Amino acid sequence: MVKQQSIRIGGATGFWGETDLAMEQFLQGDCKLDFIVFDYLAEITMSILARARAGDAELGYATDFVTTMVQPHLTTLAESGIKLISNAGGVNPEGCARAIRKLIDAAGLDLTVAVVTGDDLLDQVEHLAAANVTEMFSGEELPPIDKIASANAYIGAVPIARALDLGADIVVTGRCVDSAVTLGACLYAFKWGDRDLDLLAAGSLVGHLIECGPQMTGGNYTDWESVAESLTDVGYPIAEVSADGAAIVTKPQGTGGVVSRGSVGEQLLYEIGDPQNYILPDVICDFSRVELEQAGEDRVRVTGARGRGVPSDYKVSMTWADGWRAGTTLWYLGRAAPRKGRLFAEQVVSRTRRKLTGLGMDDFDALEVEVVGNESHWGVSARDTVSREVAIKIACRHQDKRAVALLLREVAGASLGAPPGLAVFAGTRAKPSPVIRLFSTLVPRSMVTLGLQVGVERQELAMTADAPTALRAQSSHEIPQAESEDSLVEVPLERLAWARSGDKGNKANVGVMARRAEFLPWIAQSLTETYVAGRFGHFMADAAIDRYYLPGIHALNFVLHNALGGGGVASLRNDPQAKSYAQILLDAPIVIPSQLLEDSHGSTDF
Repeated sequence: MVKQQSIRIGGATGFWGETDLAMEQFLQGDCKLDFIVFDYLAEITMSILARARAGDAELGYATDFVTTMVQPHLTTLAESGIKLISNAGGVNPEGCARAIRKLIDAAGLDLTVAVVTGDDLLDQVEHLAAANVTEMFSGEELPPIDKIASANAYIGAVPIARALDLGADIVVTGRCVDSAVTLGACLYAFKWGDRDLDLLAAGSLVGHLIECGPQMTGGNYTDWESVAESLTDVGYPIAEVSADGAAIVTKPQGTGGVVSRGSVGEQLLYEIGDPQNYILPDVICDFSRVELEQAGEDRVRVTGARGRGVPSDYKVSMTWADGWRAGTTLWYLGRAAPRKGRLFAEQVVSRTRRKLTGLGMDDFDALEVEVVGNESHWGVSARDTVSREVAIKIACRHQDKRAVALLLREVAGASLGAPPGLAVFAGTRAKPSPVIRLFSTLVPRSMVTLGLQVGVERQELAMTADAPTALRAQSSHEIPQAESEDSLVEVPLERLAWARSGDKGNKANVGVMARRAEFLPWIAQSLTETYVAGRFGHFMADAAIDRYYLPGIHALNFVLHNALGGGGVASLRNDPQAKSYAQILLDAPIVIPSQLLEDSHGSTDF
């Protein structure tokens, strides 16, 4: 294929279980896409897929991709020439590819399916144990080998581009990085090389923006009221990417939601750490000077990503069995509902622990009681509210399944001796389920040999770091200081900024983007590391927090360490992935000059 000047890519999914709305939008009307990309593999999803494969060797992939995204649209895809790229393969990409090929054969169509393998390192776990690898964030030792269910390297875009070069119409990978499905299309179309660091970063940024579907087009948006009436038909993201790395992000005409600097900026900040050191398999990115320009209605121009180098290692994530967990939710109504709910939970826990002691069993590994409806998520910032109805969540972890079942039995059995106002949804009682925890480490790229099958042709791809690994120096970005003013007022952060939060393992991030550049110094003056740590102190095992500055979009990114109770399936929290943390911060009081607010009145960004 000759080098193209521009391509159009649609982002159809952000997780396993996403609605199929995108395919209807992308395959009708005037979208005229070249590629549709799909992301399915959150860390939690990998643990679920590993359990599925353990029960049935043919499973372990995102079945929705096959049955919902591919099967109903095979004929249209064959006629349109649109290519699909997906990491739906999970822990069994070959099984996913076989299922798709059966559908193609049954339909009598001529479509070529490629599958990328080699990210599965489960058979090399003993080698990792001998090398004494440790968890890259916590420093923990490798868990017992017999408890490890999966081990997968986060692979990049090069194998995808190679598959497309060989004529693939549908590319299925295993644990491919979310953004790499988009970068792979760019590598194929534009023939970017592994030394084109800025272009690799630009393509990765586009992938990062569209990888979560409608989160970029009005979903989870701070200004949700402005799109509330249209979210039923929210548009899925489309990226118009040029060979020079510049991109316009948009959505299909006539769909709901919005594409604005705010919606795109929120997604840029989503689930990143240090914006100058965003490490991906293909390139280490610097997003700190990315600029967003409103280029028309529902069109935002994205430029300014830079590449700093290529990592010499792959990140490998393992899932492993660490005991059992369960939780159940009930409701309390009436006067002093929160107090009654906590009293009931204390009674249940006390009785259960007494029985555990009598049986000679250890205490729980973790136990969580949450009262929802009385601002328990706000910690010290909670308002003095009086709620007459709350939800009580009681959850626990234990190495012995019997101990978890015992707590659930006590929850049900204690109801007649409880304070009044208890309401329970009638149905099947919750059951213990395995705790699947995440263990991440780094391995040399030479340890990973990727395989590629296109049609009947198989080949191996050695993924060494051929591009320079010496990093470009990070720029020094000083946050501008707020100048002294006499007339100051206090307003909630939401009036001055957009915000989005998410998770990486046991870490949370909260990104805050000023609506106007002039607001940023005043936001930064109030949102210090100490202040933000205090707002989330009730969630954090310690007060470790980092604050980063992105001058390109006038934003701050906060990374909260050990803030999710273990994260993922290991966490007992109502919000184990920090999706609500931005909402907790948006009512933070910010002191700002009154004149600055008056000057901004009527701004299209406000």
